[in-house]
This record gives sequence, C-alpha cells and structure tokens, in this order.
Amino acid sequence: MKGKSFKFGDDISTDHIAPGRLFHLRTNLPELAKHVLEDADPEFAKKVQKGDFVVAGNNFGLGSSREHAPTIIKMAGVSAVLAKSFARIFYRNAINVGLPVLICDTDQIDEGDQLEVDLAGGLIKDVTKGIELTFSPLPDAMITILNDGGLVAHIEKNKGFKFD
Repeated sequence: MKGKSFKFGDDISTDHIAPGRLFHLRTNLPELAKHVLEDADPEFAKKVQKGDFVVAGNNFGLGSSREHAPTIIKMAGVSAVLAKSFARIFYRNAINVGLPVLICDTDQIDEGDQLEVDLAGGLIKDVTKGIELTFSPLPDAMITILNDGGLVAHIEKNKGFKFD
C-alpha cells in the first residue's frame, strides 16, 4: 500500500469520524462518507485520495460501536489507519469491514509524508523521511479477511470461515 499520511491526535472518536449530527445519513453511506472525519479536519474528505493513510495517536475510534465509522473511512479511499492504540470495538469493526488498522508508534510520521506499508511484513516505510517503522505483522487469518474485503465478504466467498 502506498499513499500520503493525514495526521490526527489522540482520542479521535467515532463522532469525529462519523458526526452524530449526521445520523440521518446512516442509510446513505456514500453521502455520509463525504463528511468523514470532518469534525477533526473539515477538509479531510475533500483532500483524501485513494490509497492514503489516516495516522493518529492513542485511542483512535473511541465512542460508539457503530460500524459506520470504519466503513466510511474505507469508502473515502483510506488504505489503512495507523495509530498508537485503538478502541477495541473500532478495531474489530474495522477488520470486519475490511479496513486495515495497524498499531505502531506514529510519532515520527508527519502530515503529508508519503508512506509504503507492508501488512504481512510489519513494515512502514516513510519515503519522505527515509525511515522505516515496524509493527507486529497481522496474522494470516486477518490478512485473508482484509484481502477478501471484510468478514462478511470472506464468509460469502468461502461459504464460511476458511483460512489456508
């Protein structure tokens, strides 16, 4: 995966990601995705491009258990979210919808850095700075689910759970 980083701080909640005031759009996800992360960066949805990364601090995705938050991040074209830590339900929902979420030290990554991420190898290359960062590689089963587009897609494709 290759793309530009969009840097956020600690405690980015599901309301920052999918604003509660737009709850009426929950049945129109393409429209809701036009507002992704606007309470943290009002211009994010207009700037993000397919393949880019959300980079954050601690406790990304705290708040509600709505799957809308990771879903609209993925719909916006984000290839992965990198953070120091995630709220547990957000982490699970992200994998379930097919959005890679990586726990790593994000202090050295700045807004706009060009990144390359190897999920299986546990490696992040910050091409802008010429540095490499590591994270615990994702388990093969999780990579399979992500490659299939999420848990539902994986189950539909394989008529149940199947991991080689």
